[in-house]
Amino acid sequence: MASNELPDWIEVAQVADRMQLASTPAELHGALCGWLSGGGADATGWPALVLADPGLPAPKAGDALDRLRCASAAQLADPGFGFELLLPEDAGTKPRAEALFAWCRAFLGGFGLAVGQRPLSEEGQEALGDLANLAGAQLDTEEDDDEESLAEIEEYLRMAVLLLHADCVLGARQRQRLH
Repeated sequence: MASNELPDWIEVAQVADRMQLASTPAELHGALCGWLSGGGADATGWPALVLADPGLPAPKAGDALDRLRCASAAQLADPGFGFELLLPEDAGTKPRAEALFAWCRAFLGGFGLAVGQRPLSEEGQEALGDLANLAGAQLDTEEDDDEESLAEIEEYLRMAVLLLHADCVLGARQRQRLH
């Protein structure tokens, strides 16, 4: 498996269950990506950091959660914008949308833990506000499935996350190189 390829949903869910983590794969990935995007350390014991529970064990080397960390860090740093969201693939639009909203809520938590007092660009502040709006969104049960709209939201979300990562991580690295 390529180092930047996310493990599948079921694999992540199985390892999370074994570790007794009370989070879905979308929530785990969202929290991890928020942590990394906010400048948090790419650490093997990431669940304890991003879930703010120092008692959580580190994933075993090579298991789905370890590969999730490696792939997420590689995707966020990919200059070709190869970042992907971990959402259920074989689910309908509504379960995918619910997972996306949960992903956003978890992202905000991980990001908040890591970002500290780092200033965000105006675009970064706007992206963070949009993520917060998505985190608070709920599905209209009256509407039909709209796969196209969900795909557009996913694409926007990918770009918003990459913008925040650039603000907090890549921008900081660029500033360090200048000094």
